[in-house]
Amino acid sequence: MTDLIYKSEVTSTNEEILDLLINTPEHLALYSFNQTKGRGQYGNVWNIQIDKNLAYTFAIKTKNINLDDVSFNYRTALITRDFIAKMTKSAVNIKWPNDLILNQKKICGILIEKKKVDHESYFIIGIGINILQENYDNLPKAGSILTTTGQAFDIKNFAEAFHYYFKSEISKTIYDVEILNNFNSHLFRKNEISVFVKDDIRQNGIIKHADADGYLWIDFEKDGLQRVFHKQVELLY
Repeated sequence: MTDLIYKSEVTSTNEEILDLLINTPEHLALYSFNQTKGRGQYGNVWNIQIDKNLAYTFAIKTKNINLDDVSFNYRTALITRDFIAKMTKSAVNIKWPNDLILNQKKICGILIEKKKVDHESYFIIGIGINILQENYDNLPKAGSILTTTGQAFDIKNFAEAFHYYFKSEISKTIYDVEILNNFNSHLFRKNEISVFVKDDIRQNGIIKHADADGYLWIDFEKDGLQRVFHKQVELLY
């Protein structure tokens, strides 16, 4: 049985892959170019234009991953970042905690969940990559590989290449310290003055680093150095 399954239409790859794990394989991937009810972080809705973008989910048994949840989240973002950077030959940054930014536009989002299937625990890693979509009139911070680089990839070849790269990288043994250092080396707007919304008030701040507990450290103009968790602040970049 192949470890990569294609469906012409899905509601959500993160949801539909659960039905494919009935024989509890060590890992399995599902992808589509037509996802109708995609989900992002914290219940955000993520819809894609048909045949323009990739909805991809990789399921792997948690017992096969020797990382804590935060390091695994960072590692997943790094693998996806590295692949897109290699393919496009462009600088790709990680907007904490796990959005990918190319030429100032969000081109990728990641949602990681833990699910049990027949008493086996899995990481369910949902990755959405904007590849060929051109219209983002209502999403000024979003873009695609095409709109940010001018490169038009064959979407099927891109998906298959990404799967084999992701599969080969995710099981490699890499220490937590190396992951954290790599994550911070690609952190979006690190050591740059940015504008944030915190407690409904705008103020300047400088992103210093992400830590091993999943927090982001920001040196705020008014409040000084603080660590924040996702949704406690909004970065207006």
